[in-house]
Amino acid sequence: MATAPVVRVGVAAIVQDAQGRMVTGTRKGSHGHGQWQFPGGHLEVGESYFSCAERETLEETGLVVKAEKFLALTNDVFSATKHYITIFVLCRRADEAQEPEVLEPEKCESWKWRSWADVKVAIAGGDETPQVFLPIVNLLKDHPEIETLVGDSR
Repeated sequence: MATAPVVRVGVAAIVQDAQGRMVTGTRKGSHGHGQWQFPGGHLEVGESYFSCAERETLEETGLVVKAEKFLALTNDVFSATKHYITIFVLCRRADEAQEPEVLEPEKCESWKWRSWADVKVAIAGGDETPQVFLPIVNLLKDHPEIETLVGDSR
């Protein structure tokens, strides 16, 4: 007997450098392959979304961060059977000189610093396969004030 699809909760960490660029990675695997993402993952039972953002960022990038602010959430329907609520959290690096590393090479090809302008250009690119993961696309569509919120928090 097949189980009914469920809505899952994802947490995405927005981590910036001194120039205001964000850590973004290129996804590997069937879910969003080749698309840009922020560090993050599934919220575990009993875990706060701040703790999840800190844990996932450390596991994926090696960056030690402190979650500082809830930014927004998005309703991300990928297909009839894949639906997420994504919580975006602003995080600050404990060591501003530390650079992200690929610690889960089966899930992420690389980590790079990109600006909001870079992300917007990638979204507007018009390719049939989006270069930006759906939660980030929805974040910019549903919360156009996000750049100001993130910028004001630096």
